[in-house]
Amino acid sequence: MSAPELLRLHDVTCAYGRGDAAIAGVDLTVEPGSFVGIVGPSGSGKTTLLRAVLGTIEPRAGRVERRPKLAIGYVPQLETVDWNFPVTVAECVLMARPRQGRRVWPWATKAERDDACAVLDALGIGELRDRHIRDLSGGQQQRVFLARALVRRPDLLVLDEPTSGVDVRTRHEVVHLLRDLNDEGVAILLSTHDLNGIAAHLPSIVCLNREVIAAGAPRDVLTPDVLERTYGARMEVLEHGGMPVVVDDLAAAEPSTGRVIPLRQAFGRGAGEMQPASRPKANRGG
Repeated sequence: MSAPELLRLHDVTCAYGRGDAAIAGVDLTVEPGSFVGIVGPSGSGKTTLLRAVLGTIEPRAGRVERRPKLAIGYVPQLETVDWNFPVTVAECVLMARPRQGRRVWPWATKAERDDACAVLDALGIGELRDRHIRDLSGGQQQRVFLARALVRRPDLLVLDEPTSGVDVRTRHEVVHLLRDLNDEGVAILLSTHDLNGIAAHLPSIVCLNREVIAAGAPRDVLTPDVLERTYGARMEVLEHGGMPVVVDDLAAAEPSTGRVIPLRQAFGRGAGEMQPASRPKANRGG
């Protein structure tokens, strides 16, 4: 592994027990300051890939190389959290504080409490530090777990479906927050189902279905051929405002009659209207 890289997966295959491989032959490199999204259908191995990065699952084959003393912060799916667990926002964040030598007492020091409060303030939820975690909105809950990850001062932030189950406004807040963190130098690796709301806006994405189908910039990767090989269904890719827009249904309803008409007819081909995107050759990963 070259010095600038944070981590690299070499031909990694992972499985659970004696079952079939959840991911197979995966190559992935994460560099400092990168912002990478992993997309694919349910069961495609996105979470398993993140677990391999985190080191919570050992590869059946291949290897994972990490930069020495690499600090990784992890944000799980909100659906996996027990929101009735009796902790406040500040206590939840302090649970993730880094271990520093041998502790005589389990309680946080004043410096650690001040550090946690500073992270909460930076994320705009400092006034919620004494509130129970169940009494938060979806966006606030996501920020709490971002704070948990950031209190460890990570070089790499790993997020599993960070916008799953949240509304559009919260999704936008999370995306802008992650972009700000990335601008400050934190490398980000996330999984997402949201092709248009998240993936199309990232600098780099990886299409995964047990193996890497393609990797690169969204304009190079979000093509009908790559998406069909990833999701097993034909998808149309249009262009709007210079961005690829993925449509998984090749028909749209005519507003006046409700009659189903082809998308190209629905959107037209006039100036300023949505057009089919160009289809550059896919950048194969793996």
